[in-house]
Amino acid sequence: MKKFCIFLFLFMTVMCQVKAQDNTKISTMDFVQILNENREETLYYFQNNWKVLREMAVKRGYIHSFDVLETPFSEDAPFELILITTYKNEEQYGAREEHFRELIDEKGELDLMNDKKPGEFRKTLFNKENVTHWDSLERR
Repeated sequence: MKKFCIFLFLFMTVMCQVKAQDNTKISTMDFVQILNENREETLYYFQNNWKVLREMAVKRGYIHSFDVLETPFSEDAPFELILITTYKNEEQYGAREEHFRELIDEKGELDLMNDKKPGEFRKTLFNKENVTHWDSLERR
């Protein structure tokens, strides 16, 4: 009986550890405002630069996933786009700068519409780093 209790205790301890480590994903989020009604330039820029780099990163296992969310502009939330890059764990997240530098160098120059520079058509209002994911509604 004593061995069974020790086994049960160890099993429960391991199961609690496994559950606590189920979701190790980390994201970065950029909240982007479109400037001077340059919607087409902004969308072109993100489709042909930001998205391309993230597709390359997914293929190489540098990131878990990425997404773009669009929301109406408002005075309380003066941005239209939320760009999300998700890493599967701390290791991927920690190597993000090195990995994206490699991909940017490989891709080469920015692909721009109408020769407008990014600062002319979009502005990142704020960025959130190290955003952790919850398992459903349970906090990690």
